[in-house]
Amino acid sequence: MKRLKAASLITAIKTPYNNQGEIDLQTYDQLVEQQIAGGVEGIIVGGTTGEGQLMNWEEHLMLIAHSANKFGDRLIIIGNTGSNNTREAIKATEYGFASGMDAALQINPYYGRTSDQGVIEHFKKVLPLGPVFIYNVPGRTGQDVTPEMIAQISDHPNFIGMKECAGNDRIAAYEAQGIACWSGNDDEAFEGRHKANSHGVMSVTANIAPGLMRKLMDDKDASELNDKMQPMISWLFCEPNPISINTALAMTGAVSPVFRLPYTALTTEQRKQGVELLSAFAKEDLVGDQLNQLEDNDFIYLA
Repeated sequence: MKRLKAASLITAIKTPYNNQGEIDLQTYDQLVEQQIAGGVEGIIVGGTTGEGQLMNWEEHLMLIAHSANKFGDRLIIIGNTGSNNTREAIKATEYGFASGMDAALQINPYYGRTSDQGVIEHFKKVLPLGPVFIYNVPGRTGQDVTPEMIAQISDHPNFIGMKECAGNDRIAAYEAQGIACWSGNDDEAFEGRHKANSHGVMSVTANIAPGLMRKLMDDKDASELNDKMQPMISWLFCEPNPISINTALAMTGAVSPVFRLPYTALTTEQRKQGVELLSAFAKEDLVGDQLNQLEDNDFIYLA
């Protein structure tokens, strides 16, 4: 638990695909190695950014097992084994821990929403299985996991803390109570770390700029860098995540420009803007060895 709480920079790692739309493990390993080189301490496997929602459980659990086996000695491996189906979340989490993951990321039931008490009971069923981060992202789930809910489960020995997207005021309040929080919003992560006293960030931006995110987490005087990064971060969320990070990593040549539907690449105009924003940073600060706007017909969309 101490090692889990000590990690301040955790990347919600992208899942790359080959031209047949299958998970490209060779490229995945290269992406993870660059995260390690950039100072990242952990990865979330198959999260929203990693498109766990587009995987079947066989793929999802395979990728967790592969990550734990290959990188578990150098990174904290967090498996996104949450579900809006409690029975499914239990089963996936059991398999994830059996495969070697260090912790689970658990989200509250989405779409088929339940009552506040139902959310609490859902978490109570997965907490006994192993260390758990709880993920609160009301913009995606349609329901806020409130401090009142967390108060009923935060004393469980397997509760690590929150990945919190409800803002730095919420994070500061949790941290003042001794509840560990990681920002889920890259644009707020610097102030979250150095003003709201967060434990760190679970980051999308780190996929393409791990070293820069590392500096934001480590250096309270990096406000100038934070300001410089804000336009790029805003661009990375100009469409629902992970559309922009997928496009950005294709533009830098880090991954093949293959998308699983229903995600499609940013528009030509959005990609042009991206080239301008990414060009503001040194090549060595970005994952990938090129920067190319790409043409519409360069992208492959597969179901």
